[in-house]
Amino acid sequence: MGRDRWHVIDEGGALTLARRVPVRFDLAAEAVIAGHVGRRRLAHLVRQDMWRALRHLRGFAPVVRVARVPGGLHVRAGGAVAGRFARAQAEARIAALLADPARVARWTGRGRGT
Repeated sequence: MGRDRWHVIDEGGALTLARRVPVRFDLAAEAVIAGHVGRRRLAHLVRQDMWRALRHLRGFAPVVRVARVPGGLHVRAGGAVAGRFARAQAEARIAALLADPARVARWTGRGRGT
């Protein structure tokens, strides 16, 4: 599998995007994002921004799960980490990313430059 290959698992109405299988969430944050955007597109955009925020974590393998819920999309972002890390700090970074109005607007196509 090349560097640009991702596992896309669509089961039970949820789409999971992962670098490695089996999927493992050693850390995670969740949010509901309002808007009409495809699950796969949203998963890739969240994954890219999450990777940028957490690339310093040694052995980090991102995972993003997206499911449709009333009022939008439920996103669980996180992943597996091979090694020791500050869980609370990393999860706070992911939560801040998911709560950032500018990023959410870009992900859902409501921001400038989309």
